[in-house]
Amino acid sequence: MSAITAWITSATGHTPHDAALFERALTHSSRGGADYERLEFLGDRVLGLIMASLLYRLYPDEPEGKLSNRFNALVTRETCADVARDLGIGAQVILGKQARDDGAADSDNVLGDVVEALIGAIYLEGGLEAAEAFVRRAWGDRAERQASAPKHPKSTLQELAAAKGAKPPVYRLVHRSGPHHAPRFTVEVELPGLGTATAEGASKQEAEKAAALALLDELG
Repeated sequence: MSAITAWITSATGHTPHDAALFERALTHSSRGGADYERLEFLGDRVLGLIMASLLYRLYPDEPEGKLSNRFNALVTRETCADVARDLGIGAQVILGKQARDDGAADSDNVLGDVVEALIGAIYLEGGLEAAEAFVRRAWGDRAERQASAPKHPKSTLQELAAAKGAKPPVYRLVHRSGPHHAPRFTVEVELPGLGTATAEGASKQEAEKAAALALLDELG
């Protein structure tokens, strides 16, 4: 049994039939040659179906809006990266030298992508049942731990603006830095007449969310 096969079996509960497929799922584009991007594309969609189905069964009385809030929290890049860290994926990612030197092995973007690529690879070998078994194992009780459907900070800030009779929040991209595989975005949000806040994230969406949360904290 190869080292990759042994690790995949231990980490995911799925024993690979094609070790090369899973090596590809762990390989970043900086390495050159076949990489995980196509598998990540597939795995992202498979994860969405599995999580939507799980939430539909777990919360039979909730409306679509609340299910969507739960879903969005469970499939974010941050959550996927947290799952990856729980599995120890960072040490297994195959990177080019520059990407590794730049810290890509601990990048939320890379770790989240690799988790989804592994889901795609497991789906190709074992079908939806095997992919769901991995997701249930890797995500643990994250879905059940949500006492109530989480509300996105941007939605909460929008509601606060309406309640105070203010104009809607305005988001501005202030700065982008870092290499392609590990970018950093700085976003400023302004609630006209009430305040501003700035925050960073690994994507523009993450930075906007963090900025909204920071402004909510400032406004109490």
